[in-house]
Amino acid sequence: MAAPGLHALLRTVRYEVLPARTTEEKVLAHVPHDVVVTVTASPVKGLEPTLDLAGRLAAHGYRVVPHVPARLLRDDVHLKDVVDRLREAGVDDVFVPAGDADPPAGSYDGALPVLRRLGELGDPFARVGVTGYPESHPLIHDDVTVQAMWDKREHATYIVSNLCFDPRVLGEWLARIRRRDVTLPVHVGVAGPVQRAKLLSMATKIGVGESARFLTRHPSWFVRFAAPGGYAPEKLLTRTRDALTDPASGVAGLHLFTFNQIAETERWRRALLDRLEG
Repeated sequence: MAAPGLHALLRTVRYEVLPARTTEEKVLAHVPHDVVVTVTASPVKGLEPTLDLAGRLAAHGYRVVPHVPARLLRDDVHLKDVVDRLREAGVDDVFVPAGDADPPAGSYDGALPVLRRLGELGDPFARVGVTGYPESHPLIHDDVTVQAMWDKREHATYIVSNLCFDPRVLGEWLARIRRRDVTLPVHVGVAGPVQRAKLLSMATKIGVGESARFLTRHPSWFVRFAAPGGYAPEKLLTRTRDALTDPASGVAGLHLFTFNQIAETERWRRALLDRLEG
Protein backbone atom coordinates (compact mmCIF):
# COMPACT_ATOMS: atom_id res chain seq x y z
CA MET A 1 0.00 0.00 0.00
CA ALA A 2 1.24 3.45 -0.79
CA ALA A 3 2.36 5.14 2.41
CA PRO A 4 0.07 8.20 2.07
CA GLY A 5 -3.01 5.99 1.74
CA LEU A 6 -2.22 3.84 4.75
CA HIS A 7 -1.06 6.85 6.72
CA ALA A 8 -4.38 8.61 6.14
CA LEU A 9 -6.36 5.54 7.20
CA LEU A 10 -4.36 5.22 10.41
CA ARG A 11 -5.00 8.90 11.14
CA THR A 12 -8.77 8.51 10.83
CA VAL A 13 -9.38 5.60 13.19
CA ARG A 14 -12.18 4.70 15.55
CA TYR A 15 -11.52 2.46 18.56
CA GLU A 16 -14.36 0.16 19.57
CA VAL A 17 -14.33 -0.58 23.30
CA LEU A 18 -16.51 -2.58 25.69
CA PRO A 19 -17.97 -0.82 28.75
CA ALA A 20 -16.04 -2.75 31.38
CA ARG A 21 -14.90 -1.59 34.81
CA THR A 22 -11.43 -0.44 33.66
CA THR A 23 -12.33 0.87 30.21
CA GLU A 24 -12.49 4.55 31.14
CA GLU A 25 -9.09 4.36 32.83
CA LYS A 26 -7.55 2.63 29.79
CA VAL A 27 -8.98 5.16 27.34
CA LEU A 28 -7.74 8.11 29.39
CA ALA A 29 -4.28 6.58 29.71
CA HIS A 30 -3.74 5.51 26.11
CA VAL A 31 -6.15 7.06 23.59
CA PRO A 32 -5.45 10.53 22.16
CA HIS A 33 -8.39 12.86 21.81
CA ASP A 34 -8.28 12.85 18.00
CA VAL A 35 -9.31 9.17 18.02
CA VAL A 36 -13.05 8.51 18.01
CA VAL A 37 -14.15 6.05 20.71
CA THR A 38 -17.16 3.83 20.09
CA VAL A 39 -18.80 2.03 23.01
CA THR A 40 -20.54 -1.31 22.48
CA ALA A 41 -23.79 -2.42 24.08
CA SER A 42 -24.51 -5.84 25.53
CA PRO A 43 -27.75 -7.83 25.38
CA VAL A 44 -26.79 -9.17 28.80
CA LYS A 45 -26.05 -5.85 30.55
CA GLY A 46 -28.37 -3.61 28.55
CA LEU A 47 -27.83 -0.01 27.47
CA GLU A 48 -27.06 1.56 30.84
CA PRO A 49 -23.30 0.74 30.98
CA THR A 50 -22.94 2.04 27.42
CA LEU A 51 -24.74 5.31 28.10
CA ASP A 52 -22.85 5.83 31.36
CA LEU A 53 -19.41 5.29 29.84
CA ALA A 54 -20.26 7.36 26.77
CA GLY A 55 -21.27 10.27 28.97
CA ARG A 56 -18.13 10.07 31.08
CA LEU A 57 -15.81 9.87 28.06
CA ALA A 58 -17.61 12.77 26.39
CA ALA A 59 -17.06 14.79 29.57
CA HIS A 60 -13.33 14.08 29.18
CA GLY A 61 -13.43 15.64 25.72
CA TYR A 62 -13.56 12.54 23.53
CA ARG A 63 -15.68 12.19 20.43
CA VAL A 64 -17.81 9.27 21.56
CA VAL A 65 -20.12 7.04 19.54
CA PRO A 66 -22.40 4.88 21.70
CA HIS A 67 -23.96 1.79 20.17
CA VAL A 68 -27.75 1.90 20.42
CA PRO A 69 -28.99 -1.53 19.28
CA ALA A 70 -32.62 -1.49 18.18
CA ARG A 71 -33.42 -4.72 19.99
CA LEU A 72 -32.35 -3.24 23.36
CA LEU A 73 -34.89 -0.40 23.13
CA ARG A 74 -38.17 -0.99 24.94
CA ASP A 75 -40.33 1.51 23.05
CA ASP A 76 -40.50 5.04 21.64
CA VAL A 77 -40.37 6.55 25.11
CA HIS A 78 -37.18 4.66 25.92
CA LEU A 79 -35.61 5.82 22.65
CA LYS A 80 -36.54 9.43 23.40
CA ASP A 81 -34.99 9.12 26.87
CA VAL A 82 -31.78 7.73 25.35
CA VAL A 83 -31.66 10.54 22.80
CA ASP A 84 -32.19 13.22 25.46
CA ARG A 85 -29.53 11.74 27.70
CA LEU A 86 -26.94 11.52 24.94
CA ARG A 87 -27.64 15.00 23.62
CA GLU A 88 -27.33 16.40 27.14
CA ALA A 89 -23.92 14.71 27.35
CA GLY A 90 -22.86 16.40 24.11
CA VAL A 91 -22.94 13.25 21.99
CA ASP A 92 -23.77 13.95 18.33
CA ASP A 93 -22.93 10.58 16.75
CA VAL A 94 -24.58 7.19 17.33
CA PHE A 95 -24.22 3.73 15.83
CA VAL A 96 -27.53 1.89 15.35
CA PRO A 97 -27.24 -1.86 14.70
CA ALA A 98 -30.14 -4.27 14.98
CA GLY A 99 -28.43 -5.97 17.94
CA ASP A 100 -28.43 -9.55 19.15
CA ALA A 101 -31.00 -9.46 21.98
CA ASP A 102 -33.33 -12.43 21.54
CA PRO A 103 -36.11 -11.80 22.16
CA PRO A 104 -36.04 -8.02 21.64
CA ALA A 105 -36.62 -5.85 24.68
CA GLY A 106 -39.58 -4.20 22.98
CA SER A 107 -41.17 -3.37 19.66
CA TYR A 108 -38.03 -2.67 17.61
CA ASP A 109 -36.70 -5.76 15.86
CA GLY A 110 -34.33 -4.00 13.44
CA ALA A 111 -32.41 -0.79 12.91
CA LEU A 112 -34.59 0.77 10.19
CA PRO A 113 -37.61 1.54 12.43
CA VAL A 114 -35.26 3.21 14.93
CA LEU A 115 -33.65 5.27 12.18
CA ARG A 116 -37.07 6.38 10.97
CA ARG A 117 -38.10 7.30 14.50
CA LEU A 118 -34.94 9.39 14.91
CA GLY A 119 -36.01 11.25 11.80
CA GLU A 120 -39.41 11.90 13.36
CA LEU A 121 -37.60 13.25 16.42
CA GLY A 122 -35.90 15.85 14.22
CA ASP A 123 -32.64 14.02 13.45
CA PRO A 124 -31.09 14.80 16.84
CA PHE A 125 -27.63 13.44 15.87
CA ALA A 126 -25.34 14.92 13.24
CA ARG A 127 -23.96 11.48 12.39
CA VAL A 128 -25.67 8.08 12.43
CA GLY A 129 -23.88 4.84 11.58
CA VAL A 130 -25.26 1.50 10.40
CA THR A 131 -23.74 -1.96 9.95
CA GLY A 132 -22.30 -3.55 6.83
CA TYR A 133 -21.49 -7.26 6.46
CA PRO A 134 -18.59 -8.08 4.11
CA GLU A 135 -18.73 -11.71 5.18
CA SER A 136 -22.05 -13.54 5.20
CA HIS A 137 -24.28 -12.91 8.18
CA PRO A 138 -25.18 -16.20 9.88
CA LEU A 139 -28.90 -15.42 9.78
CA ILE A 140 -29.35 -13.02 6.86
CA HIS A 141 -28.76 -13.55 3.14
CA ASP A 142 -26.10 -11.34 1.55
CA ASP A 143 -28.59 -9.71 -0.83
CA VAL A 144 -30.78 -8.80 2.12
CA THR A 145 -27.91 -7.12 3.99
CA VAL A 146 -27.04 -5.01 0.93
CA GLN A 147 -30.72 -4.15 0.45
CA ALA A 148 -30.89 -3.14 4.12
CA MET A 149 -28.06 -0.63 3.59
CA TRP A 150 -29.97 0.76 0.61
CA ASP A 151 -33.10 1.11 2.74
CA LYS A 152 -31.15 2.89 5.49
CA ARG A 153 -29.18 5.24 3.25
CA GLU A 154 -31.59 8.18 3.68
CA HIS A 155 -31.43 7.93 7.46
CA ALA A 156 -27.74 7.17 8.06
CA THR A 157 -24.54 9.09 7.32
CA TYR A 158 -21.98 6.23 7.28
CA ILE A 159 -21.47 2.47 7.39
CA VAL A 160 -19.24 0.47 9.73
CA SER A 161 -18.26 -2.89 8.27
CA ASN A 162 -18.17 -5.93 10.48
CA LEU A 163 -14.91 -7.83 10.81
CA CYS A 164 -13.57 -9.44 7.65
CA PHE A 165 -10.25 -11.29 7.42
CA ASP A 166 -10.37 -12.02 3.68
CA PRO A 167 -8.94 -9.22 1.48
CA ARG A 168 -10.72 -10.54 -1.62
CA VAL A 169 -14.12 -10.71 0.11
CA LEU A 170 -13.70 -7.23 1.58
CA GLY A 171 -12.73 -5.72 -1.77
CA GLU A 172 -15.60 -7.43 -3.59
CA TRP A 173 -18.08 -6.26 -0.96
CA LEU A 174 -16.97 -2.64 -1.28
CA ALA A 175 -17.35 -2.84 -5.06
CA ARG A 176 -20.72 -4.57 -4.74
CA ILE A 177 -22.36 -2.00 -2.48
CA ARG A 178 -21.14 0.80 -4.76
CA ARG A 179 -22.66 -0.97 -7.77
CA ARG A 180 -25.94 -0.98 -5.82
CA ASP A 181 -25.60 2.81 -5.45
CA VAL A 182 -25.00 2.67 -1.70
CA THR A 183 -22.82 5.79 -1.49
CA LEU A 184 -22.42 6.22 2.29
CA PRO A 185 -18.78 6.42 3.42
CA VAL A 186 -17.46 3.21 4.97
CA HIS A 187 -15.35 2.80 8.10
CA VAL A 188 -13.72 -0.58 7.52
CA GLY A 189 -13.78 -2.89 10.53
CA VAL A 190 -10.39 -4.35 11.38
CA ALA A 191 -9.35 -6.34 14.45
CA GLY A 192 -6.52 -4.73 16.36
CA PRO A 193 -3.35 -6.65 17.33
CA VAL A 194 -5.31 -9.11 19.46
CA GLN A 195 -3.57 -11.66 21.66
CA ARG A 196 -5.58 -14.87 21.89
CA ALA A 197 -5.10 -15.36 25.64
CA LYS A 198 -6.32 -11.83 26.39
CA LEU A 199 -9.22 -12.19 23.97
CA LEU A 200 -10.37 -15.36 25.70
CA SER A 201 -9.97 -13.67 29.08
CA MET A 202 -12.09 -10.75 27.88
CA ALA A 203 -14.75 -13.13 26.58
CA THR A 204 -15.10 -14.74 30.00
CA LYS A 205 -15.64 -11.34 31.63
CA ILE A 206 -18.53 -10.16 29.46
CA GLY A 207 -20.96 -12.73 30.83
CA VAL A 208 -21.32 -16.45 30.34
CA GLY A 209 -24.37 -16.22 28.11
CA GLU A 210 -22.96 -13.45 25.96
CA SER A 211 -19.58 -15.17 25.69
CA ALA A 212 -21.28 -18.32 24.45
CA ARG A 213 -23.11 -16.34 21.78
CA PHE A 214 -19.91 -14.51 20.85
CA LEU A 215 -17.97 -17.75 20.40
CA THR A 216 -20.82 -19.42 18.51
CA ARG A 217 -21.18 -16.54 16.08
CA HIS A 218 -17.47 -16.05 15.46
CA PRO A 219 -15.54 -19.35 15.77
CA SER A 220 -13.35 -18.50 12.77
CA TRP A 221 -12.02 -15.41 14.56
CA PHE A 222 -10.42 -17.53 17.26
CA VAL A 223 -8.97 -19.92 14.69
CA ARG A 224 -7.30 -16.99 12.95
CA PHE A 225 -6.00 -15.45 16.18
CA ALA A 226 -4.58 -18.83 17.25
CA ALA A 227 -2.93 -19.62 13.90
CA PRO A 228 0.89 -19.95 13.76
CA GLY A 229 2.38 -16.48 13.80
CA GLY A 230 -0.87 -15.03 15.14
CA TYR A 231 -2.94 -12.28 13.59
CA ALA A 232 -1.25 -9.16 12.18
CA PRO A 233 -3.62 -6.34 11.16
CA GLU A 234 -1.01 -4.68 8.94
CA LYS A 235 -0.98 -7.78 6.72
CA LEU A 236 -4.70 -7.42 6.09
CA LEU A 237 -4.31 -3.70 5.39
CA THR A 238 -1.48 -4.33 2.94
CA ARG A 239 -3.32 -7.08 1.10
CA THR A 240 -6.46 -4.95 0.84
CA ARG A 241 -4.59 -1.81 -0.22
CA ASP A 242 -6.13 -1.45 -3.67
CA ALA A 243 -9.72 -1.57 -2.41
CA LEU A 244 -9.05 0.57 0.66
CA THR A 245 -7.30 3.35 -1.26
CA ASP A 246 -9.45 3.36 -4.39
CA PRO A 247 -11.48 6.60 -4.27
CA ALA A 248 -14.44 4.69 -5.74
CA SER A 249 -14.58 2.52 -2.60
CA GLY A 250 -15.43 5.50 -0.43
CA VAL A 251 -13.42 4.28 2.59
CA ALA A 252 -13.45 7.01 5.23
CA GLY A 253 -11.17 5.33 7.76
CA LEU A 254 -10.61 2.30 9.95
CA HIS A 255 -12.84 1.02 12.73
CA LEU A 256 -10.51 -0.92 15.03
CA PHE A 257 -12.04 -3.60 17.23
CA THR A 258 -9.80 -3.40 20.30
CA PHE A 259 -11.52 -6.13 22.38
CA ASN A 260 -10.43 -3.78 25.20
CA GLN A 261 -6.75 -4.33 24.41
CA ILE A 262 -6.60 -0.57 24.17
CA ALA A 263 -2.97 0.11 25.07
CA GLU A 264 -1.78 -2.60 22.69
CA THR A 265 -3.90 -1.22 19.84
CA GLU A 266 -2.62 2.33 20.27
CA ARG A 267 1.02 1.17 20.53
CA TRP A 268 0.58 -0.80 17.31
CA ARG A 269 -0.95 2.18 15.52
CA ARG A 270 1.76 4.58 16.68
CA ALA A 271 4.53 2.15 15.73
CA LEU A 272 3.10 1.68 12.25
CA LEU A 273 2.70 5.43 11.79
CA ASP A 274 6.30 5.95 12.92
CA ARG A 275 7.53 3.40 10.38
CA LEU A 276 5.59 5.08 7.59
CA GLU A 277 6.91 8.50 8.57
CA GLY A 278 10.48 7.29 9.04
